Amino acid sequence: MSDTRRRVKVYTLNEERQWDDRGTGHVSSTYVERLKGMSLLVRAESDGSLLLESKINPNTAYQKQQDTLIVWSEAENYDLALSFQEKAGCDEIWEKICQVQGKDPSVEVTQDLIDESEEERFEEMPETSHLIDLPPCELNKLEEIADLVTSVLSSPIRREKLALALENEGYIKKLLQLFQLCENLENTEGLHHLYEIIRGILFLNKATLFEVMFSDECIMDVVGCLEYDPALAQPKRHREFLTKTAKFKEVIPITDSELRQKIHQTYRVQYIQDIILPTPSVFEENFLSTLTSFIFFNKVEIVSMLQEDEKFLSEVFAQLTDEATDDDKRRELVNFFKEFCAFSQTLQPQNRDTFFKTLAKLGILPALEIVMGMDDLQVRSAATDIFSYLVEFSPSMVREFVMQEAQQSDDDILLINVVIEQMICDTDPELGGAVQLMGLLRTLIDPENMLATANKTEKSEFLNFFYNHCMHVLTAPLLANTSEDKTDKDAVAANKNNTICPGALRFLRRIIGLKDEFYNRYITKGNLFEPVINALLDNGTRYNLLNSAVIELFEFIRVVSFMCIFQLYLSNIFVLGIELYI
Repeated sequence: MSDTRRRVKVYTLNEERQWDDRGTGHVSSTYVERLKGMSLLVRAESDGSLLLESKINPNTAYQKQQDTLIVWSEAENYDLALSFQEKAGCDEIWEKICQVQGKDPSVEVTQDLIDESEEERFEEMPETSHLIDLPPCELNKLEEIADLVTSVLSSPIRREKLALALENEGYIKKLLQLFQLCENLENTEGLHHLYEIIRGILFLNKATLFEVMFSDECIMDVVGCLEYDPALAQPKRHREFLTKTAKFKEVIPITDSELRQKIHQTYRVQYIQDIILPTPSVFEENFLSTLTSFIFFNKVEIVSMLQEDEKFLSEVFAQLTDEATDDDKRRELVNFFKEFCAFSQTLQPQNRDTFFKTLAKLGILPALEIVMGMDDLQVRSAATDIFSYLVEFSPSMVREFVMQEAQQSDDDILLINVVIEQMICDTDPELGGAVQLMGLLRTLIDPENMLATANKTEKSEFLNFFYNHCMHVLTAPLLANTSEDKTDKDAVAANKNNTICPGALRFLRRIIGLKDEFYNRYITKGNLFEPVINALLDNGTRYNLLNSAVIELFEFIRVVSFMCIFQLYLSNIFVLGIELYI
């Protein structure tokens, strides 16, 4: 069995400051002759390919975060992270990095984060200046503290020094005690200073400070400080929203206290980032990259913990499909799965594959079949979003399910037919839901999406299934308006040169253009060129849109070498005394 201590996920930070998964493997530190130094190597656990080869540079600032993360930059705007499965493995590699750089493994950052403009000045600093002296944490010093925090933000090295000082002296908790005192005294000036201080500390971009600020003990006071923006006439009521309005609902009781705490923390930190903090300026846009990483890795951990608890997921599915479950409860369950699937997008591909296979095994598709047929618009919308995640992940998995389902169920209750019905019956004036479902349906039936699958017969099998079991549902509204007893022949005749006939010709031309033998046989068997010829005959000698469309169709047939099928109709054409030059 592979050493789980060395099992890691490799991440890179993209241009949008979001972490991209690069794969899972096992990390080692070894001397690489080509790089002339000790290096970190990560080989994929799936095939042994090299995911990462990175020389441990003596001057690179490596940061250890949250006990299981090592983060560093290899070039401008190219950040890397290793997320370890176990703390012991992280500690082991961290010691190797510190050994190469000659650092004490107890540090959480191996180098001062400085830029070129400050490097020279830093070398001239006396040794006694390696720490920033913090003012006493007292009410009458809040303005001085705020000035200090805001003044260091433009200097990477001073930001790092201030962060270390705040961490070493337990300063944040002292500040939050002053916040409680200022609120009790209604000291508005002090509260405004505390807003600037806490906002500035967030912009220090330090994971160890976040762990203190976002702990259960501190986070609501941090939110409280951020309510008192001096630019606002009245303070915001974020704490009231988080404690009274945004109630956390456990659709099924969560017995793991660590998981519950992680969910609460992630929601609140996301709220701080998205709602409370103002949009950062160009100068500040990189200050919160560690906050983004904090949220990202929290989400990865939440999904992993939920996924491993099959008892919890089984109970959720059982209640979701139970006829006795009331509508409100079912709505909560569906919304939970929607958020769960959204969180899963943070997983690396291999883990996301396992995640969706777990959901499929537990019965997510039969469950969607039930909830997509409900009257509740919100439930149907959430179910559609879940279905879109599944189709995007694996169209083949959905196809396989609906084909197996057809062997046991009537056509009317097949999942894909439920989807078609929802698309047809969308009540939204702008047809937002219908357009979304149409895109998903197109993905499922598009032959191009079936060419690279392992199942070589999937294309023919699924298309045969679709035409036999689903096409009548899809075409029902069209056929209902074109049946013989309802067709207004005069209206159709009047519309020949307008939209109906040219539209039908474009449709036939598109099918011919696919060059698909299945469609070719269908056209031949159904004599589908006959209506085209009849339309041309009825049009007589008039030179109009219909005439042009038919001639263009014949020319297209000649160009794409479709004559073998069209030859069946030529004798009839000449019998009628029509000369066609193709």
